[in-house]
Amino acid sequence: MVSTPPPSLLQRCQRLLFGPPRDPLAPETRQHITLVAFFAWVGLGADGLSSSAYGPEEAFKALGTHTHLSLYLALATAFTVILISLAYNQVIELFPNGGGGYKVATALLGPYAGLVSGAALIVDYVLTIAISVASGVDAVFSSGPAAWQSGKLTTELLLTALLVFLNLRGVQESIKILTPIFLGFVVTHVFLIVYGVGVRAGDLGMVVSDTVRETGTLTHQMGWVFTASLFLKAYSLGGGTYTGIEAVSNNVNVLVEPRVHTGRWTMAYMAVSLAFTAAGIILLYLLWNAVPSSNGETLNAVVFRSVIGSLHLPAGVSSVALTVTLVLEGLLLYVAANTGLLGGPAVLANMAVDKWVPNQFGLLSNRLVTKHGIVLMGLTAIAILLWSHGNVDLLAVLYSINVFLTFTMSLLGLCTYWWRHRSEQPHWLSRLSLSLVGFIVTFSILIVTLVEKFYEGGWVTALITSSVVGLCLLIRQHYRTTNRLMRQIDQELAGSPEGPVDTPPALDPDAPTAVFMISRSRGAGMHTILWVQRLFPNHFRNFVFLSVGAVDTRSYGGEGTLDELRVEVQEACAYYVNFCHRHGIAAKAIEAYGIDRTYELTKLALQARDEFPNCIFFASKLIFVNDNWMTRILHNQTALAMQRILHLQGLFMVILPMKV
Repeated sequence: MVSTPPPSLLQRCQRLLFGPPRDPLAPETRQHITLVAFFAWVGLGADGLSSSAYGPEEAFKALGTHTHLSLYLALATAFTVILISLAYNQVIELFPNGGGGYKVATALLGPYAGLVSGAALIVDYVLTIAISVASGVDAVFSSGPAAWQSGKLTTELLLTALLVFLNLRGVQESIKILTPIFLGFVVTHVFLIVYGVGVRAGDLGMVVSDTVRETGTLTHQMGWVFTASLFLKAYSLGGGTYTGIEAVSNNVNVLVEPRVHTGRWTMAYMAVSLAFTAAGIILLYLLWNAVPSSNGETLNAVVFRSVIGSLHLPAGVSSVALTVTLVLEGLLLYVAANTGLLGGPAVLANMAVDKWVPNQFGLLSNRLVTKHGIVLMGLTAIAILLWSHGNVDLLAVLYSINVFLTFTMSLLGLCTYWWRHRSEQPHWLSRLSLSLVGFIVTFSILIVTLVEKFYEGGWVTALITSSVVGLCLLIRQHYRTTNRLMRQIDQELAGSPEGPVDTPPALDPDAPTAVFMISRSRGAGMHTILWVQRLFPNHFRNFVFLSVGAVDTRSYGGEGTLDELRVEVQEACAYYVNFCHRHGIAAKAIEAYGIDRTYELTKLALQARDEFPNCIFFASKLIFVNDNWMTRILHNQTALAMQRILHLQGLFMVILPMKV
C-alpha cells in the first residue's frame, strides 16, 4: 500500500478555492469540460457581440456631420461580419484541432508568418481583456453620478483579477456563471433595436431618399474621392466591431464532437447576432438622430435613452430600464473579456508545441486549464489597464490593428490553400473568391487603421507585437540549439531498441536498488545509467525506472491523443528494461499519467520505496554553460523539486549533471 503525504494547508486552500482536481484519463472528464454550440456562443461569441458597444460608435463618430453615410455603414457592417464568418468556417473545417489564425498562417504561409500571426493574437487577446473590462466599466459608470468616475480604474483591476480566478476554476464554470448576463444583453438589445427601428419605420423611406440625395450633393461638392475616403475611414475605424469572430476557430478543441459541426453552428450564432446588433445600432443612431454627449455618456446610452423615452413609461421606470440596459451592456463586455482568457492561453499552448514560447504554457492544471497562460494574460491585461488608465479610445486603436493583421494573414493563407488545391477541390473557385474578397476587405481596413491611428497610439501596437516576435525568436533559437545537442547525445548513447530476453534476471526486493526518473530523452536516461554504473560498480542489483506521461494540451484534446502518449511512455520503459536485461541486470518500469509530473513522480517514488526499501533515486539535469534566468524559465526544474520532496521523506536522491 503506497502512503502519500497528506495535503498541505496550501493545497487544501487551493482545492477549496478552485475545486477538486479532475482526472484527465477518465472518459467522462473530456465531456465535462467541452462546450456545446450554445455555451460556445456565450463563451466565445460574447467578444464579438460585445464589440457592438464601441465599434459602431467609433465608426459613426468618424463620419462627423455626414451622418447620412451611416446607412451604407450599417449595410457594410452586416456584410463584413457575414463575409469574415463564412471565411472562418473554412478555417474550422481545415483545422478542427483549433489554433485558428496561428495554425492557418503556420501551415499555409510558413512558420515565421505563423509567429507573426501568433504574436498578434496574443497581444490581441490581452487587449480583448483590457478593452472589454474598460468598456464595460465605462458603460456602467456612464449611467451613474460623476463622482463614480474616480473609481473606474480600481474597479477594472479588481474585475480582471476576478475573471482570472473564475477561469482557473475551469472553462464551463466561468461560462455558466456569465450566461445570464449574456442572455440579458441579447433580450434587451434585440427588443430596443426592433422597437426603435419599428417606431421609426415610416421614416425609412425618407431616410433612404435623403441619404441618396445628400450623398450626391456631397459627391458633387467634394468629389467621389473625398466621399469614398470618408466612408472608408469610418468603416475602417469601426473595425473593432468585427473583433472576436476568430475566437471560435482558435478554440475548436474545446467544442463537443463533432467539432466542425459544432463550430459551424457556433459561428452561425455569432455572425447572425453580431450582424443584427451592430447594424441595428448604427441604424438607430441614424433614425433617432443620436448626437455624442458632452457629459461622458456613450452614444449607445444616448440613443437607448431616446428609445426608452418613447415608451412613455413613468420617469422612474424609464431610468431603471436605461440603467439595466447599460449595466447589461457593461456586464456583457465583462463576459467578452473571458474570451481573452480562453483564446489567449490556447494560442500560447499551440505556440509552446512549436517551441516559440516556454513549454510551461502547454501544461494543464489539475482543473485541466492552461493556468500559466491564464495568469500571464490576466497580469498583462492589468498592466495594460494601468498604463492606459482604462482609456477605451486608446485601447480600441491598439486592439483593432492586431485583429486585422490576424484576419489578413488567415485569409491570405486560405487564398493560398485553395489555389494550390484547385485541382483537388470541386468548389475551389467559390471558396477562393470568398477568401479573396475577405482578404481585400480586411487588408484595406488594416492599412487605413494603421495609417490613420499610427501616431495616436498605433505605433505602440507595432512595437509591442514586434517585441513579442523578437522574444519568441530568441526562445525558439534556444530550444533548437538544445534539441540539436540532445539529438547528438541520443545518437551517441542510445542505441537501437532491443527486444525482450526470454529469461530476464529476477528482482530481489531486499537488494540495493537504483531508481531512475526518466524523461523522453533516451540519451539522458542512458547518461544517468552509465554514470551510476561508473560511480557504484556492481553495487545495485535492481534497476527501477519511473516514467510519467505528462498530459498536456498536445495530448489532451489537442494535436495528439492519450493513446499515443501511452505508447510513447511504454516504448521508453521497454527500452530501458530490455537494455538492463540484456546486460544481466534485473529491472522493471513503473509508469503513470497525469497533469503534474512532480506529483505523479512522488507517488511512483513512494511506491518504489515500499517495494524496494534499500533504494537510492537518480535523475539527470541539464547544465548550461551560459546559465541565466532565461534557461531556468525555459526548462523545468523537476529534478530539483523531486530531490527536495524525497529528502523531506527521508529518502536519498542524487542528481547527475549533464552539460549541454
